[in-house]
Amino acid sequence: MNDKVREVLRHEAEAIRNIPVTGAFEDATRLIHHHVHELGGKLVTSGLGKAGEIAQNISTTFSSTGTPAVFLHPAEAQHGDLGVIQPNDVMLLVSNSGETREVLELVDLAKRLYADIPLVVITANAESNLAGFAQVCLLTGDPAEVCPLGLSPTTSTTVMTVIGDALIVLMMEKIGFSNEEYAKRHHGGYLGSKSRVQAGQD
Repeated sequence: MNDKVREVLRHEAEAIRNIPVTGAFEDATRLIHHHVHELGGKLVTSGLGKAGEIAQNISTTFSSTGTPAVFLHPAEAQHGDLGVIQPNDVMLLVSNSGETREVLELVDLAKRLYADIPLVVITANAESNLAGFAQVCLLTGDPAEVCPLGLSPTTSTTVMTVIGDALIVLMMEKIGFSNEEYAKRHHGGYLGSKSRVQAGQD
C-alpha cells in the first residue's frame, strides 16, 4: 500500500516538474495586472467540473491576496450570471481539453457582451479551440492521469492548481502585497490571526 502511495506521489511530482515554464506566465501576470490594478476591472475565472473547482479556488485565492476576482459558472452564465462581467475585466478559463462545450459557449457570450475582453487559458491542448481564443495560453504539459483508468481528473487538476498558484505568487510580488493587506481581507480564523501578528497588529 505504501509503495502505491509513493508511486502516486512520484507521478504527481514529475507532472509538476514538467509544467512548461515560458514567458506566458509573465504575459498572463502583466495582462491581469493591467486590467485589474491599472484599469480597475477584475479577474473572472471559469471552468466546468473538476476544472471549474480549480478555477473557483484560483479566484478566491487571488481575491484574498489583493487581486479582485470572481468565479463565473459557465452554465449559470447563460441564465443571467454573465452580467457579472464588466468593462476592463479579464477572464481566466480552465479546461484540460480546451474543448469544453460550455466554456467555449461562455467565450462566445462574453465576446458578444465585450468584444475585446482578453482571455488567459490554462489547458493541456495548445491546438484546441479555447487556446486559439486566448491572448495568453498556459500549458499544463498534458500529463497522464494517475487514476488507474486514466480518466478521472487527478494529475491534470494538480498541475492546473500549481499553475494558478504560480500566477498568484507572481501577482503578489508584482503588487507588493503585505501582511497588513492580507489581514484586512482575511480577518477570521488562524490565518487572519497569524497575518495580524506578522503585521504587528496584535
